[in-house]
Amino acid sequence: MKDTEKIERERESGGETETQKKSGFNGGGINGGIVVFMSLGALVFAFLVGLAVFFAAVRGEEQIMTPDVRGKDIVDALLELQEKELYPRIQLRYPDAVVDRGIVLEQDPPAGAIVKAGRRIRLVISQGVMINRIEDYRGRSIETVRAEMQALLSSNLPSVSIKEPFLYEYSQEPAGVILEQHPEPGFSISSSTVLEFVVSRGSGPAPIKTPKFTGLSVKEALDLIGETNVNFVFKTRPVLENEKAETIVGQSPLPDIEIEADARITLTVASPEKIAEGEVFSLFTYTLAKTPYPLKTLLNVQLPSGERQVLLETAFSGGELVVPYKLPSGSVIVLSLLGRELHRETVLF
Repeated sequence: MKDTEKIERERESGGETETQKKSGFNGGGINGGIVVFMSLGALVFAFLVGLAVFFAAVRGEEQIMTPDVRGKDIVDALLELQEKELYPRIQLRYPDAVVDRGIVLEQDPPAGAIVKAGRRIRLVISQGVMINRIEDYRGRSIETVRAEMQALLSSNLPSVSIKEPFLYEYSQEPAGVILEQHPEPGFSISSSTVLEFVVSRGSGPAPIKTPKFTGLSVKEALDLIGETNVNFVFKTRPVLENEKAETIVGQSPLPDIEIEADARITLTVASPEKIAEGEVFSLFTYTLAKTPYPLKTLLNVQLPSGERQVLLETAFSGGELVVPYKLPSGSVIVLSLLGRELHRETVLF
């Protein structure tokens, strides 16, 4: 009983009981355990952070082979570097040759070099060719020069374009070679400039003999033109006595005369005396640009019924195309060159 009273007095006074002293269980012991636990946690966290830094450092040391981005568009080049975890350092340059704007001209380190991930790669990018004077294009192929001019259109430099159609002349130079140019070489470019060229047609084809057209119907004459590809022009006049309407009643030069291959043969057609109601007899006329050599030319007709007919299919070197026809009103005549439609018109009274 006395022991119980003693313990109660010690508890009221805030002191430790004998039982607590013996067992060592008190508030200070709990606080000490918490401190130890937190210290261990901090050590584990520091270890994990160190481990993460270590792996990041190891990853930064990853070896990468640089890709070859020369000649590629800048956007494609940047995407390819990004895939390799490489970064660009851009420099701009006006190239000496004709190169499109935005193309990679050089890179450093070069393709195939082994570098660390995250390395910066120096890229030299084309700003487009700098042109301030007209070059000397004489003696060069017109197709090559035309391709170069198209490349220049992608730059922000003063525009240099080519006037078309070209002027052509026969010469000892191969067909397509530039003989003359305007402006002259060395002309200073300060604004948009148009180049005019005189282009070689070659030494010219061998002379030909004129076919015989007199006495043929209009359709037969057009078929013969398609077979021989001669240069031609039609004209009409009223039919005379003893003549058959809608036939070739005259030609110049006469048959079997030797002429230059591109010389024109004039064919005279006798007009019909009477035209059926709803029909039209006339001449289709259209001027085509001159070409250095004959190109496939097609003249089609779509009748009001929907039926299609071929009026003329030949190789034509340009100039005035004149073809006679007799068609129902409302028919549509379509002119095509190399399969591309150039012109259409409706036949009307």
